[in-house]
Amino acid sequence: MFVDQSAFEVRCEWGEAGLRFLAPLADAVVIVDVLSFSTCVDVAVARGAMVLPYRWRDDSAVAFAQQQGALLASWERRLADGYSLSPSSLRSVPVGERVVLPSPNGATLCVAAAELGVSVYVACLRNAGAVGAHLRGVKRVLVVPAGERWPDGTLRPALEDWIGAGAVIDALGGRSSPEAEAAAQAFRAARPDLARLGAGCSSGRELIERGFGADVDLALQMNVSPAVPMLKRVALTSA
Repeated sequence: MFVDQSAFEVRCEWGEAGLRFLAPLADAVVIVDVLSFSTCVDVAVARGAMVLPYRWRDDSAVAFAQQQGALLASWERRLADGYSLSPSSLRSVPVGERVVLPSPNGATLCVAAAELGVSVYVACLRNAGAVGAHLRGVKRVLVVPAGERWPDGTLRPALEDWIGAGAVIDALGGRSSPEAEAAAQAFRAARPDLARLGAGCSSGRELIERGFGADVDLALQMNVSPAVPMLKRVALTSA
């Protein structure tokens, strides 16, 4: 079908619906959820920890963490001690730690992609260059900006994820679909003013107003990490 972008090596489509339609035609899928699942994963994996993505934010997450011998991160971003969807909370995670991280966007997409049987990677602005370089030469790559949710549960495209997806695509090279090329062009246009755009977009403003400006600062650091998180069985770890 025309919407599958199969004439191109590098493809880009939003959210779970796009993932489910295009991933079966891909060799690798890259999930981009800049604020903040992907940034949490990068921070943890760069320190030698493992992140276990989990779809549901309920008591089943407790059981899953116990089954996996892992710590359960809070699915609410918080300023208190303990791991959570705040990237800052993972800056001191020890080597080898296993952390279950529930998330309605990034983690959900990781699990959905794994169910489709494709190789799953996670990228953000911090490691876009590393992930892109690692996947150069892979024939069919789908980059999925996760987006956020409107109150009714429908997808809200998020600027930071569009730019983050474009950063990965820019690093990948290869023959890109128009959708993927548009994301790469958006990244190249935004890069000189990334701090202002990231802090001023809807997601950035929300986090700053809630007291999580440090998380936004971490997420907007460009290509500072060599980590290439790949989903191996149930855990995201270094590829």
